[in-house]
Amino acid sequence: MKTILLPTDFSKNSINAIKYATKLLKNEECDFYILNVQKASSFISDDMMSVSSSTTIYSTLIDAAKKSITNIISGLKIKQHNDKHQFHSIVDYDNFIDSINQISDKHQVDLIIMGTKGASGLQRVLFGSNTARVMQRCHVPVLAIPDGCRYTSLKKIAFTTNHINLFSIEELKILKDILVLNNSKLYILHVADEHHLAQKQLQNMGFFNTYFPEATHEFIDVNKKDMFEIVHQYIFENNIDMLSMISEKHSFIDRLFTRHALETFAFSIDVPFLVVESSNE
Repeated sequence: MKTILLPTDFSKNSINAIKYATKLLKNEECDFYILNVQKASSFISDDMMSVSSSTTIYSTLIDAAKKSITNIISGLKIKQHNDKHQFHSIVDYDNFIDSINQISDKHQVDLIIMGTKGASGLQRVLFGSNTARVMQRCHVPVLAIPDGCRYTSLKKIAFTTNHINLFSIEELKILKDILVLNNSKLYILHVADEHHLAQKQLQNMGFFNTYFPEATHEFIDVNKKDMFEIVHQYIFENNIDMLSMISEKHSFIDRLFTRHALETFAFSIDVPFLVVESSNE
């Protein structure tokens, strides 16, 4: 049985991510923990000015969040009727990242699935700030669902690497599981840039041939300036349904989260994005 953490702020895109998660894992026995984290700023609201003296603002917010999660769970059960899925409600008052890390450790979470915020034009960035922070600071694989993305059959999943470190099947287990569950085809993008290590590429090829023998391999030469555009173009031209990668120093994801990259990133990856922490970090 898999344990999945679903953070929500009750926004449209976070609810969409929850629905995506249940459809993605429809054939898998899962415990879904739906989490809402309250923050101090939530206590300052015009709506709270009329709360009676016998009721604390804290308890009012917590009760409202619990009720909202209960409504989400009820809606999922009514629409999906999936006996393989169990749902649990958690409302916490804590730092967002600390809460996710603590709950992930306590319940041995296998995967975090959360939505990203949408925008338009040149103001688009890849992730909402919370999603980016979770990817950077949590030790559990994270699957980011773009705003408005609806679940469709995952026929093609791309995994991109520039071979900074050697891989292990443990760190890519969640990718393997998603491939098997959805009968997906894996496309491995070997990105050759200034950090590319040919020796480790050769060793990793042996790893891929052992654990992902049906994968298709693509070899791409890029420079730092064109890296994002080339990978994005590959996703679009090859109808890729999900992008995945390892988070490691000097990797694609490492550069994506630099201040410069986020400020100048003028396109958005509009497919689900799976990020797994490197066991070498």
